[in-house]
Amino acid sequence: MILNHLWGLYAHPIEEWQTIDNRHESATYSLSHIALIALIPSLMGYYSSVYLGWKIGTGDDVFLTHNSAVLIGIAMYFALIIGVFALSYLAHWMAVTFGAKPTYTQTLELSAYTATPVFMSAFAAFYPELWFVVSVGLAALAYSVYLLYTGVPILMHIPEERGFIYASSVVTCGLVLLVIILAATAILWTNGIISPTFT
Repeated sequence: MILNHLWGLYAHPIEEWQTIDNRHESATYSLSHIALIALIPSLMGYYSSVYLGWKIGTGDDVFLTHNSAVLIGIAMYFALIIGVFALSYLAHWMAVTFGAKPTYTQTLELSAYTATPVFMSAFAAFYPELWFVVSVGLAALAYSVYLLYTGVPILMHIPEERGFIYASSVVTCGLVLLVIILAATAILWTNGIISPTFT
């Protein structure tokens, strides 16, 4: 089953990382996981913006048109997948510096399972209040960082001291990638390529 590690990452993350390390499924398995989990933010973004509406401050609820929400959802889906691939590549490239020689599949597993809580936090859009979505997103981000710090020594076979520095470097790369995605989004929106259309 594609999502068989999902519960373990929440219930007993260290044991689950060890299971992932022992099995090392194929790259196709990790790709399937990413492709499925990345659907959650895209679908939730579409649903909440078209049917539930967003309220920021004391104004009226804001809704997007169906076509606009579909376009933004598709763009978000591919941006998330590209982000995970880029993070995997950077994690693979940096691993040599820290005395590890992982395969690209190992770093893809690390990135895919680490990103899972952030992607799943999109379920918070069922209650599209900005304060609630941001709170859930921050909690998910904190848990993703925790997963990264616990997973690196196990998957990368790096001592914990060096693993901490390596994981910190991966977090930094992840933040840089996030800024790049946000900047690209702002450029696309201001140029009218993928701009929201409100109802």
